[in-house]
Amino acid sequence: MNESPLEPRHESIALRILWMLVFLLVWQVAQFLLGALVVVQLIYRLIYGAPNAGLMNFGDSLSAYLAQIGRFGTFHSDSKPWPFADWPQPRQPDGEAPHKVAPAAHPVRDEEPKL
Repeated sequence: MNESPLEPRHESIALRILWMLVFLLVWQVAQFLLGALVVVQLIYRLIYGAPNAGLMNFGDSLSAYLAQIGRFGTFHSDSKPWPFADWPQPRQPDGEAPHKVAPAAHPVRDEEPKL
């Protein structure tokens, strides 16, 4: 009845602080994962002479996800990152071309068995 207009705002700030703490923990895990991905991609590049396309795409979307967390945490955006929003889509690479693996040859299924 004698409710001040500041109370709902404090509730939303308290909820945002809670989400910021949760996303801070998620940031730490994602940052470690991105570091491990960098090392694996480097090893792959050294072995095969070109980076892996799947790792490139995942690394790009993971770094965009970290940027989303940063924008939410710095109040630049009110949109909560994944799982509340869609996972970021990877962009087209503008660096080295990825390593391509030729598809495996499959036998024709309609052939008669050779005796």
